[in-house]
Amino acid sequence: MSRSALLLVDIQNDFCPGGALAVREGDAIIPVVNRLQPAFFEVLATQDWHPAAHGSFASQHPGCTPGERITLFDLPQILWPDHCVENTWGAEFHPGLETARIARVFRKGSNPHVDSYSGFYDNGRRHDTGLAAYLRERGIGALTVVGLATDYCVKWTALDAVAEGFETTVLEPACRGVELSPGDVSRALQALQAAGVRVLAEADAGLAEELIEQA
Repeated sequence: MSRSALLLVDIQNDFCPGGALAVREGDAIIPVVNRLQPAFFEVLATQDWHPAAHGSFASQHPGCTPGERITLFDLPQILWPDHCVENTWGAEFHPGLETARIARVFRKGSNPHVDSYSGFYDNGRRHDTGLAAYLRERGIGALTVVGLATDYCVKWTALDAVAEGFETTVLEPACRGVELSPGDVSRALQALQAAGVRVLAEADAGLAEELIEQA
């Protein structure tokens, strides 16, 4: 039986209330995430880690505002507020997140010319974070993905995970979405299911026990 890992996606200050790119109720997932961690063979995390002049920031494009769509070095790009700038408070993990069990952190978004939603590759698939190789080296075949945000980094991380051959689960109660457009979260979950990702939507009392049995 393959080992199972829990992947915490971008549970950082800037994606939580009070941050530069706050996801509504982003911090509400933290108690669920903390409760789940002991159920898994290994806990891993991704961390958005941008240089101050990252090309995905609206501030780098005079006359543009967050939410606009441009082409950035031949790739479609949504412009965002400056967020998760390396070595700043906003890039740090939320203080309520238990980090002692995190075996390894995979940083993404360091190349100023391309954004990185997935924990596996940048948006142009030009850079591999090493996450897939690490999971295989550790004998991990199943991955449960939680974190921020459902319709961006969680979605693309889970899609890459299942494409890489990992049995992939997204735990909806431990995720929150941006919803730039109404229905984005629902569409993201449908896309995940269509790709073969298991989406668990029930935050019931038996959820942790079910995951423990799988771990």
